[in-house]
Amino acid sequence: MDCTLPILILAIPITMFLILGLLGMKMSHKLAGILGILGMGTAMVLSYTVAFDYFFSGNELFVSAGDRLQYTVFDVTWLQFSERLVVNLGFLLDPISAMMLVVITTISFFVHLYSWGYMEGEKGFQRFYAFLSLFSFSMLGLVVATNIFQMYIFWELVGVSSYLLIGFYYKLPSAVSASKKAFIVTRFADLGMLIGILVLSYYMPTFNFIELTAPGQPEAVLASTGGATFLGGSVLTWALVLIFTGGMGKSAMLPLHIWLPDAMEGPTPVSALIHAATMVVAGVYLVARMFPLYLMEYQALDFIVGIGAITALYAAMVACAQVDIKRVLAFSTISQIAFMMVSLGVARPEIHEGLGYMSSMFHLFTHAMFKALLFLGAGAIIHAVHSNDYTSMGGLRKYMPITHITFLIGCLAIAGIYPFAGFFSKDEMLSAMYGYSTFWGVWMTFVAGLTAFYMFRLYYLIFWWEENPHYKHHKPHDAPWQMSLPLIILAVVSCVAGFIPFGELVTWNREPYHIHIEWLKIAIPSLCVAIFAILLATVMYAKKNSLPDKAAAIWPGLWTAAHRRFYWDEIYMFITHKIIFNVICQSIAWFDRHIIDGTMDAFAKVTQRTSYVIRGFQSGSIQTYVWWYIVGAVALATITCWAIL
Repeated sequence: MDCTLPILILAIPITMFLILGLLGMKMSHKLAGILGILGMGTAMVLSYTVAFDYFFSGNELFVSAGDRLQYTVFDVTWLQFSERLVVNLGFLLDPISAMMLVVITTISFFVHLYSWGYMEGEKGFQRFYAFLSLFSFSMLGLVVATNIFQMYIFWELVGVSSYLLIGFYYKLPSAVSASKKAFIVTRFADLGMLIGILVLSYYMPTFNFIELTAPGQPEAVLASTGGATFLGGSVLTWALVLIFTGGMGKSAMLPLHIWLPDAMEGPTPVSALIHAATMVVAGVYLVARMFPLYLMEYQALDFIVGIGAITALYAAMVACAQVDIKRVLAFSTISQIAFMMVSLGVARPEIHEGLGYMSSMFHLFTHAMFKALLFLGAGAIIHAVHSNDYTSMGGLRKYMPITHITFLIGCLAIAGIYPFAGFFSKDEMLSAMYGYSTFWGVWMTFVAGLTAFYMFRLYYLIFWWEENPHYKHHKPHDAPWQMSLPLIILAVVSCVAGFIPFGELVTWNREPYHIHIEWLKIAIPSLCVAIFAILLATVMYAKKNSLPDKAAAIWPGLWTAAHRRFYWDEIYMFITHKIIFNVICQSIAWFDRHIIDGTMDAFAKVTQRTSYVIRGFQSGSIQTYVWWYIVGAVALATITCWAIL
């Protein structure tokens, strides 16, 4: 393949960022929007071309490194510190990177188009499009990285981009606080990732992903550690767990999830782009990229399963008690990303490791489409009623038919109802989980039921609950075509994406995985759970009644805790303010002021007093100098004589 097209996929977004960032204020909003949309549209067409050529051309260049479907389009040396420590920049094509090219550019293009209507009249319109382009470039560079150091570079660029987009409304204290919170929390996670990379790089013969994950190479890396262990885990286990902490931060896994709900302070298109389809799946992509290494260490995979399952249940419970519609979707995202993590974690050779891997990537693909649809639909609703709170909504199906139908399709897809896209990917994930452990299969089936419940709770509260009286003064209406068109297209994709032969295209080795629905064991029971949850939501929220208040009164402590996100923010505030600041920092400050400063002050005082005592030695009087000379000579002669005798 000619490397021109892949280079352009990366070059166009960064060029748009530079043009809009440097010259944007000199052009109109319309021109800036058109440039951003055309740029991302071109990148999307190029990505589709590259992905189609990769999957369907039969080009033998795409078969390298034994039987693995990986092809390095280009790979150039950027920095070389030693023979081993070399940082390359390149473009790697394999099933998951080709799939991610499609996902990122598709969602980004629709967000660019949608923002043309949503952000109309906003101050900083050009700056917003510049930041969107920077984020798209960063995410694209991350998924096509040829080595782990390139991935880390773009990993940090993604963090910077999200900081800029979350804090777009920089005059709002809440937006500034949310952007700082996201940046700081993910930096702590990325520190763990960097330490893991450094530990792994000490034993790795290479940093290149193709070479690192080639057949036999993971075993060689494990052997190179010499059996070294720490606290019961091998060095490789610790390295992989530390690398996974970076994914925990980006993908908002417990306990590093606290930044994502507050990130909803950014414009809604940002939520669709970053917090639904692209940035938050970086952690899943990281584990998938290094999957052969994780398969060598079951302890690391067990850690991923535990973190993912607990996070999925936690986020689903919290979503059932939120009143801000964007925060419901934010916790839904956390839960669904955790679903993907669990699917990767349960992958074992004895249950066909390709199933857990493939189903996770399949759900990543389908979830990107219907979650972006839901976030953009929420943006259309907020655009119409000027509020995020569901208490300002109700009965909107009569006023916003396009948004209503498309949002309903998104809810059916995420609930896993046949034949929508989420059904197929969820079914494959549950198959992998039941194959690994019945306990985790039942656990995640319950989480899937909660997903159906809270999504239809949200749907009914927005579109069916008692109509808000403010509609008499301000009649809501569907969004303009720039916002409605992406909703319609994403709704269609959410209807048909499940029928894509995903397992024939995206596998972790060259062997295709034939998707088959286990109706009796998996599909029908999970469908029954989802339908029961939807019926329960219908009874409680289809029309205004006292059932929600009665249900909250039965478990008031649980409802309050879920509404308050189980007090994770309060826990962090207690740790940082009461323990770290008041105890640790204050103790260090006291030691610094009294011990360190006191020691330095003592040195200064002793020096000063000594100088006052001996300053007469340098008075400038010749008689004084002669006198001290004689005293010194006599003293020296006396000492010499005493030594001789």
